[in-house]
Formats: sequence, C-alpha cells, structure tokens
Amino acid sequence: METDYMTLTRFLLNEEKKHPQATGVLTQLINSILTSIKAISAAVRRAGLRDLFGVAGGSNVSGDEVKKLDILSNDLFINMLKSSFTTALMVTEENENAVLVEVENQGKYIVCFDPLDGSSNIDCLVSIGSIFGIYRKLSSGPATENDALQPGRDLVAAGYALYGSATMVVLSTGQEVNGFMLDPSIGEFLLTEKNMKIKPRGKIYSLNEGYAQYWDKATTEYIKNKKHPKEGKPYGARYIGSMVADVHRTLCYGGIFMYPATSQTPKGKLRLLYECNPMSFIIEKAGGLATTGTMPILDVVPTGLHQRVPIFLGSKDDVQEIIDLYKVHGTK
Repeated sequence: METDYMTLTRFLLNEEKKHPQATGVLTQLINSILTSIKAISAAVRRAGLRDLFGVAGGSNVSGDEVKKLDILSNDLFINMLKSSFTTALMVTEENENAVLVEVENQGKYIVCFDPLDGSSNIDCLVSIGSIFGIYRKLSSGPATENDALQPGRDLVAAGYALYGSATMVVLSTGQEVNGFMLDPSIGEFLLTEKNMKIKPRGKIYSLNEGYAQYWDKATTEYIKNKKHPKEGKPYGARYIGSMVADVHRTLCYGGIFMYPATSQTPKGKLRLLYECNPMSFIIEKAGGLATTGTMPILDVVPTGLHQRVPIFLGSKDDVQEIIDLYKVHGTK
C-alpha cells in the first residue's frame, strides 16, 4: 500500500515553503473549498437516491426541505468559506448580490465561484463541475462589492472541480497547473497530473452550433475553415454543454472552446467573474490563450458582478486564428 501520498494540502504546504512571507491563509482557504468539493462530489454520486435533482422546494420524510443540487452546492461553498476566517466577500452565480462575511470573521480574500456549473445536465448524468477564483481584498476597511470587480490578471489562484467518472480538481496558484484526483478510499485529493500543458494546436472545436444563424462573421468563417480546410483534415466537433467538462477536455486534448457573442446575446452568455476568468487563468497558465475575440479575457475590467463576455479559449495557435479573424471582420 502507498505510504507517501502527495495530497493537495501537502502540495500547497510545499509551495508555501518557497515563499517565506506566506502565512498559510491561502492554504486554509483552498482547504475549505476542497471540503465543499468533497461534499458536493458525494451529493452528486448519490443524487438519484436522495432526490437531490429536480425542482427544489419539496420535503423529505423528516419534513426537511429537499434542496436541488445547485442550491445545496451553493450553501456548502458559502458556509465553508464563511467559517474559514479567510474570506471577506463572495460572488456566486446563485446570489444576485455579493455575500458579505460578518466583519469580525472577515479574512483577506475574495472568492468568486459557480458552485455547480452545468447543473441543467444533472438529470441525464452528464459531467458537471464547480469553478472558483480567488482574489486579495483591496480595501483596508470592511469588504464591499467593488473588491470583487478585479480583472482576471489579479487572480491569486483559480481552479475547477470536475465530477465525472472520477472527481478531479485542477488548480493553479499562479505558477503551473496541476491536477488532483479524489481517492475516495482515503478522502484526499492526490497529485496525478503535474504541470499540465495544453498543446499548441488541437484537432477539436467546441461550441453550440445550434446558434450558427446568430454568429458574427469572424465566428462563422472560423467554423467554416475548421469544417472545410484548404489542406489537412477537418477538425472534430465536441460539445457537452457543461463548461467545466468542455474546458477540461480542451486542456487535455488541445483545440478550442468557444461561447461567442451572438445577435441574440451581443455581450456573450458566460459570466466573467466566476466562469470565464478562472478558466482563462488556468488555460493561460497551461500555455494557452483566452480572448473575447478582441482582447484577453484576463484584461477585462469588470463593471458588474454577473457581467457576461464572449469567450474563446484553448490551444495558442487555434485561438490566435480567431483573434486574427476579428482583426479582419470586427465584431459584426
């Protein structure tokens, strides 16, 4: 039996040693997130047995409210982070306003998260996930919503959990990207993918082609070029509809993930703070690119908690092609 596990916590402690000024608070914060992810993973695995999907608002035999998985996941994140004494404010997909931690319990970090990405796919057992990004609090006094309106370049750490055939966490604390698989026999995340890198070019494009009639010229031409290349083989099309699953595949195999603006959603569909920024941070740290088409995702200065942006991310050469097309066509 293995006796020298490289757990995620041990990995973070080793990283701390490289920074003499480190206080251990970030490790404490990430451990709180990991506890939430373990609990969500367990809930996802037994969802069908515990009536955790479907419409929220029913009650179980004990009279307790039965919570939909995404509501349960949101509550887990909020409660774990509030009680960690590391967090001042949270931005979550499930809450219109920022979630403030009581002043006496506030820490120095801001956490933006999507507690259960792809939750509309739960009922058909498609892989889903959680996404999170961590910033330092900027203000010296009690936290305000403005503390969360930071560009992705300012992220301290970001990552995602994928609840698939296994549960995996992919994390970067600002240097390389590493993958950790949950070993249910010991209840720990173990390092399985060290220094993950995305290929310079892939063979897969990923987007919802049902909206093709609403695309701009750049996206339309890009997909046409992938389907009918002047030389070489056409790209394969893969689209799950769960951002975590689609981006994870893109990271592993290369290629491009796209959620462009359309004439119906001119500002894009995916949210900047807790979907696009964390994923773009991961992809860039792995050697890829992430863009709105006209500028790097990580350079967008947020103006609202639930701001949407178009996004193209993945292999550097693949993403550069769409950037070049936007230089030709603009956003029309």
